[in-house]
Amino acid sequence: MFRMFFIEPVVTCLSPNVHYMVCEAGFEIKENHVINSILSDRGEIRWRVITEHIRYRDSGQTLEYINSVRSLGPICECVHLHLQSLTIEQLEDRFMLWFQWTNCSEIFLEMLQTIKDPDATAVALNLMKLTSCLERALGDVFLLIGKECPFLLRDLLASQELATVFGQSVMDVLRVFIGSPDGLNLRNILWHGFASPQEIPVKYFSMLLFLTAGLGQLLRNYLLISLTTLVHRPYIIFTSLEDLHIFPDVNQELLSLAEELVMKSSIVLRNMVPFWVTALASFRQSRFADCVILLLPQLESGLRLLFTTVNKCPSRLMTAESSSLYTTFDEMLAKQFNSEETNQLPLLLGEPAMEFLWDFLNHQEGPRVRDHLSHGENSLNDFPREIANCVLAFSITLLCRFSEDEIGPIKSHTLLEPLMNCGSHYCSKFHPATQLKKQILECIRSINTWTDLPAVPEEQIQEIAGLRKDVDFPCTSVIADIFTQLQPYLPQNIRLFVDSVNSLPTEKLLTELCGKHIPVLFCPRMVLEIIVVLRQISTQCHQVSCQVISTCEARYKQWVNKSLRSRQRNNYLCMRRNIRFLSPVLQVILILITLELISIYTVCEKNVSDYQQYLKFLKLILQYTENLVTYTSPEKNKWNETMTLTGKALLKIRTFLGKQLALVQLVEYQPEEI
Repeated sequence: MFRMFFIEPVVTCLSPNVHYMVCEAGFEIKENHVINSILSDRGEIRWRVITEHIRYRDSGQTLEYINSVRSLGPICECVHLHLQSLTIEQLEDRFMLWFQWTNCSEIFLEMLQTIKDPDATAVALNLMKLTSCLERALGDVFLLIGKECPFLLRDLLASQELATVFGQSVMDVLRVFIGSPDGLNLRNILWHGFASPQEIPVKYFSMLLFLTAGLGQLLRNYLLISLTTLVHRPYIIFTSLEDLHIFPDVNQELLSLAEELVMKSSIVLRNMVPFWVTALASFRQSRFADCVILLLPQLESGLRLLFTTVNKCPSRLMTAESSSLYTTFDEMLAKQFNSEETNQLPLLLGEPAMEFLWDFLNHQEGPRVRDHLSHGENSLNDFPREIANCVLAFSITLLCRFSEDEIGPIKSHTLLEPLMNCGSHYCSKFHPATQLKKQILECIRSINTWTDLPAVPEEQIQEIAGLRKDVDFPCTSVIADIFTQLQPYLPQNIRLFVDSVNSLPTEKLLTELCGKHIPVLFCPRMVLEIIVVLRQISTQCHQVSCQVISTCEARYKQWVNKSLRSRQRNNYLCMRRNIRFLSPVLQVILILITLELISIYTVCEKNVSDYQQYLKFLKLILQYTENLVTYTSPEKNKWNETMTLTGKALLKIRTFLGKQLALVQLVEYQPEEI
């Protein structure tokens, strides 16, 4: 078991300069401001009074962050005391209208309630939610003028588009609070797990609420003058939730065990315990977004503790200065750090834990929970329990793995065993290779339904047979040759015979092949490039299948209703005859790309010339399947041309396999091992 070996407990993860900026600079100037100088009797925020406290260097262009924070400190205190003096009803009456531009005004109402009872953890949580909602709303405003919203908040705040709407000095105020590592940088130090609850002055939270309302007032004026309407982008909805039933449901008893683990785990910094406790309470209360918002920074903080320990770089536990990058998930989950040194954290965590983290944080087709939440792309009120359960359950497994030996009775608890077992056997669900396996199996299931398509009326059988004399597929012998070339690489219990091309055991075969484990961590670029092409081929095959099913069903109904013209009837009969031959061809392609997938790392052994030749071959197959999609579309329906095209493609596949150039042919497989 991994043991921590810090001599003294970590008191703060904020570097001295950052700690001074956040916790001290804004308290140095003692001035009393009256709220009437900042807020008019009509409830309008006097931005000029606020922007006068922004300090610039001699050029007047570059912000002086530390002096701006010092100068704004008393203003923030005045605003906070004013908001705290109002009743909830007064707060709602005076400010809720100006939060509507954020598209989540009800969440801001909860934030206003927090000011009345400013628990430190609640303030930090709501500040993270505020920055998330604010960033999303500012992106909507950006799109009033701009075309593509910047991904990073700092780039968004520095954009000319927002300066046009709100004014440059107003944007400079926001940059002091949340837009630069030189300023307070409240968003990043919280979302990346550097700041503890006690280190976030509540007056900055109050000030950002106040500023958000002020932005709503400025936006109203801009919309009236420009005669435009603010359109909110739809939230991103998590898909593939069925793939997220990974861990057992976290019940009340498991939550109680988790509370004990939090107090004993080596990856939980003492000053961060309130975050963990509140996260568990949030899950109990079905506040799933709150739970995950609190857990993600603490996972990052805990993994950073492990990262800095095993890589012997303790200084990187702290926030970096503006001249250096923070140590965040991106670097901690990478193969190397400092450009050349091997990162020891993946070895410590193990492949299952690393694959879970990559799945949930990085892979483009995964939930990418932290990105979506922190940038305001999810609805906080409709956050799925499935994702919260996964993140919490995984967190519990880490708490248990990296905990003191004296909690043996907790670790051996029967409820933890299935949780730990799931964690130790996790396999990636969202890596491109895994997604390709999923596509292949979906495609073969679709093709298998062709046999259930409505049959041509019995009286037309003779018409189909007499449509053309060459009713036998001219490339049957080519398919037989390809079967022979692939057979050595298939399980021994599955044999491919040319006389059974219409009843191939392909789904059983592909299911067996796709069950073979493929390492997915840190895939080389060449591997990922090949997987991209294989996925494109699979996608096109599935599209062909969907088109065949749709067209057959539609044409059959028209046939029965006698609404097909003579030419359409002939085309329909031609299609029904030819899809008997097209089905095994598509199955051959699926078998081939599956064999190539399970041999994918062999591509790294090819030299540049061979690699380019191999890639060219795959793109020839891709071109064929793309043409197939076009020819079999309802608009084209070119079935005779389809079979001509198919014959040429099969010849190219047979020739390539004959040269022993496929990836599967470079590996000496023992069929029983597949």
